[in-house]
Amino acid sequence: MTSKQSSNKNLEGLIKPYGGELINLMASDEETKELKKNSFKTLNCSDRNACDIELLLIGAFSPLNGFMSEKNYNSVVKQNRLESGLLFGLPIVMDTDREDINPGDSVVLTYKDQELAILEVQEKWTPDKVIEAQFCYGTTSLEHPAVRMISMERKKYYLGGSIKGLELPKRVFTCQTPAQVREKLPSGEDVVAFQCRNPIHRAHYELFTRALEANNVSKNGVVLVHPTCGPTQEDDIPGSVRFQTYEKLASEVNNPKIRWSYLPYSMHMAGPREALQHMIIRRNYGCTHFIIGRDMAGCKSSLNGEDFYGPYDAQNFANECCEELEMQTVPSLNLVFTEEEGYVTADFAKEKGLHIKKLSGTQFRKMLRSGEEIPEWFAFKSVVDVLRAA
Repeated sequence: MTSKQSSNKNLEGLIKPYGGELINLMASDEETKELKKNSFKTLNCSDRNACDIELLLIGAFSPLNGFMSEKNYNSVVKQNRLESGLLFGLPIVMDTDREDINPGDSVVLTYKDQELAILEVQEKWTPDKVIEAQFCYGTTSLEHPAVRMISMERKKYYLGGSIKGLELPKRVFTCQTPAQVREKLPSGEDVVAFQCRNPIHRAHYELFTRALEANNVSKNGVVLVHPTCGPTQEDDIPGSVRFQTYEKLASEVNNPKIRWSYLPYSMHMAGPREALQHMIIRRNYGCTHFIIGRDMAGCKSSLNGEDFYGPYDAQNFANECCEELEMQTVPSLNLVFTEEEGYVTADFAKEKGLHIKKLSGTQFRKMLRSGEEIPEWFAFKSVVDVLRAA
């Protein structure tokens, strides 16, 4: 371990949270009583809002201690940095159409009959969403899901201010906090994060277990499989179903080198900016490395099918940010299944003239619907069973 790596570890031998401290915004019982006394307005939250609130409260967005001020928002939008100079991928804001909520108000943030947090409104402004879209997502096209989201879902005003947590959203799946995940990580070893938003198939499993063999990963390192289970693209499998596939698979493989947890994060499909956001979040969960593959968090136009980002834009941007984040990336291997040797890299298969077997996502979904047998080399039977029962 280098002196630089050593200085970046806390007393438990884990990487320090981003900004140096893991933020915890949950109020004590005493604070809760006092806060509720002075809060007379309520604001109902969307699914996306609830994800942001939860990640703020548990410290996944450390060093943030609330929704961004206008200056922080503008700085992140235009420079992907907080006013303090720290890198940050995407703005974290509360939105509303309400004219009666103003700076100085204490507002109870509600979600599905729960009172999640108290927001001390410090600022209210009308954002320039054209600039936000152009800088954060690289386009103003409504074909981009996040541009469509900020244009058509998010409300007229943004609110900035500190928050205090009352309770976390109730979900069908348990999302461990960064502190809880950190408690189970090995001291002094590398932790490789694997991000996904789909069920895990054989190629994914091969990819993240082989990542532990990378030259820049310590011998006794572990991988944190950390899928996002919040709102994502319209045609993605719901988080409540994906969660069941992960639980079944974790039980089936029973691999001591793998840690499993779920992230209540709302995807933006923001390519490079999202890669940065994910790395910051995973550092707060104790990860030192991040697997980043081709076209991470990318999306296509539904009109012409063109990609909004280049295949390596996210990977290149993440590599540019690595040193400052004090993390490392692990390239996502381009694995293929061969009749002769199972999963190998595409380059190796080509060099050796091996016979590659393929199954497209479209074919897989068709076979799933029809009840046709899906080959074990492509998908775990336990995962297929869950998907068919959903």
